[in-house]
Amino acid sequence: MVTDSQGLAISTNLRSALRSGSPGVIDALNRFIDQAFYYGNQAEDAILQVLSADSTCAIAQAYAAAYYLSQETAIARRTAMLHLRAAQRYARLATEREQWYINAISAWARGAISEAINLHEAIAEKYPRDLISVQQGQYHYFYRGEAERLLKIAEKVLPANVDNPHLHYLYGMIAFGLEQCGELNQAMNVGLEAIALNRFDPWAQHAIGHVLEEQNRPEAGIIWMESHSDTWEECNSMLYTHNWWHIALYYLALGNVEKVLELYDQHIWGRANPFSSKDQVGAIATLLRLELQGVNVGQRWNTLAPYLYPRLHEHALPFQDLHYVYALARAECTDWVNELLQSLTLHAHRVPAESQYAWLHMTIPSARGLIAHAQSDWSTAIAEIRPRLPKLHRIGGSHTQRKLFEQIYHHAVLQNEQGKKRYSRWQAMSHVKAG
Repeated sequence: MVTDSQGLAISTNLRSALRSGSPGVIDALNRFIDQAFYYGNQAEDAILQVLSADSTCAIAQAYAAAYYLSQETAIARRTAMLHLRAAQRYARLATEREQWYINAISAWARGAISEAINLHEAIAEKYPRDLISVQQGQYHYFYRGEAERLLKIAEKVLPANVDNPHLHYLYGMIAFGLEQCGELNQAMNVGLEAIALNRFDPWAQHAIGHVLEEQNRPEAGIIWMESHSDTWEECNSMLYTHNWWHIALYYLALGNVEKVLELYDQHIWGRANPFSSKDQVGAIATLLRLELQGVNVGQRWNTLAPYLYPRLHEHALPFQDLHYVYALARAECTDWVNELLQSLTLHAHRVPAESQYAWLHMTIPSARGLIAHAQSDWSTAIAEIRPRLPKLHRIGGSHTQRKLFEQIYHHAVLQNEQGKKRYSRWQAMSHVKAG
């Protein structure tokens, strides 16, 4: 049996791989592992290279399934299921760790997120060198709004990874978890440790970017992120556009809306994969924040909206659906908004019990409130969004991302109050004229 770059045993048909004439299975697998940690744009190529050499490699099939599932789209999910079925078919030849990982991805695919998390936690306990599994566990915690557990799953494997060549990536995971738990100084220190080991670590850079955002230091954020932006050229579009989105937020905090629009056109939507769900969310969040500051974004909502049509019935994540529905409402795609809301309601009643609160009691009323805000119905927006604010973390996303919904609520309150004042002034004037 052979091992990967983390020292973990890999079940692979070496004879089949040698006959194929393809590059070595392990070399390609190690390349995928590094790409996964780096959020690289060659991850798909690397994992498919592994499978072209040995399609019976169960863990590689599971990695491919997870890669496509993480795109959170219906098309990618169909591809993921093909790989997942292959992983399950060859699982009997795999190690215990590989079987647990395959079972975790299987649980994810059927919506049993708690089961998936429990398996990633079990892997972290018994096989703490498996940082791919830790990264996957953090992904689920992130979209369930469980910051403390997101941090702990990474912290507890640190002692076993001090000699891991991917240690800096683990530092980046810990730094992000610390920031999400409000431990800003610790997050900064650990993030800087990661960068000291490898300047080309976009997730650690991203964690520090979050710290500077929370500390309300936009000038420092611009300097930090822009000074590392050259290292993002080989990132996938999700993290490339997301890190530039953070830069846009700094400029927005400084009131430089022209720069934000420029970044949107050049780096956020301009470099996005227009069919990527996460790229779309970043673009939507940028336009929405601009409008909350009174900026005219032109035809950008209408340019974005057609790419959201495939999202109407996907319902991969509550966090994403709330962005989609607002964008479609702003683009005045009324039929699509109604279709999405109807589909969302059906979905919310069908999800596993563990997910129903987030969908039924958080997402649906929040969606109604966002639609109302987009249509300038301030009182309805307030009534629907206000009760959700204390438990907003249940929809997932980071502190920075969820602030958007708080800003929408406060904007609705301000607009509603100004409307009442205008009405009072109008009444007073009417009485004067009548007298």
